[in-house]
Amino acid sequence: MVYEITEQQKVGLGLIGFGISFTFLGVSLFFDRGLLALGNILWLAGVVTLIGWYSTLQLFRKNYKGTACFILGLFFLFVRWPIVGIILEIYGCFVVFSGFWPSVSGFLCHIPVVGWVIQYPVMFLDRLRRV
Repeated sequence: MVYEITEQQKVGLGLIGFGISFTFLGVSLFFDRGLLALGNILWLAGVVTLIGWYSTLQLFRKNYKGTACFILGLFFLFVRWPIVGIILEIYGCFVVFSGFWPSVSGFLCHIPVVGWVIQYPVMFLDRLRRV
């Protein structure tokens, strides 16, 4: 599979990467509220830049349960309950983007080192089953 990425999509991927980095940094610094909020803002801006406004609205509108959890997690983050907020946001992201997991796993399996790490447990379990 060959994917062509436009300049706008490269910016979106960069924003998503910075958002995930700031969120990870906020979690590792004892749930710093400012870093977590900045990470969420950058992540959302990256998703919108990557797939566009219309597709983002359709994605979040289609998965109302995940959207509600994500927005509730943002609310808890802003009212100083960051642990509950992060848990709800992670659950919301998994629910909203659950339709993309087959594509993401297929892409990750083609990356040299990451693909081996992902496929090794499956191969190991397959060998155990044969014995």
